[in-house]
Amino acid sequence: MNPNRQFATFVLHGLFFGVDVLKVQEVIRYQEMTRVPIAPPMVEGLINLRGQIITAIDLRRRLGLPEREPDQLPLNVVVRTDDGAVSLLVDEIGDVVEIDSESFERVPETVTGMARDLILGVYKLPLRLLLILDTERTACLPGAYLRPCA
Repeated sequence: MNPNRQFATFVLHGLFFGVDVLKVQEVIRYQEMTRVPIAPPMVEGLINLRGQIITAIDLRRRLGLPEREPDQLPLNVVVRTDDGAVSLLVDEIGDVVEIDSESFERVPETVTGMARDLILGVYKLPLRLLLILDTERTACLPGAYLRPCA
């Protein structure tokens, strides 16, 4: 049994995040989006990915982080969830990293607010922390008709 796990990484407002590499469908550059009337603020819009309509969630808004600069276009990390694919809009794409699962720790007390509910835990890396995002909880939208939470 391999005690290591692989994560696709990305940066969001200077924070280093990871999602299980097996959940990632693809990573693509910015795509034009169709706005959705009356959608929650974290829904940036819908993208058409080779005929598949995918909800694009702005992770900065979902996590309660400051808005990105107007001239900074986000990138799409398309992840597979139990309800289908969803695009997570991020600032920068990182690498796939392999980490010893024994270095996993619970979410630090310093993480508060909505982010605390969406982060599974952290891995201590030599120069920074890798925050592991719960893609299922991140993709559901409380009170929404697009991807309601169970």
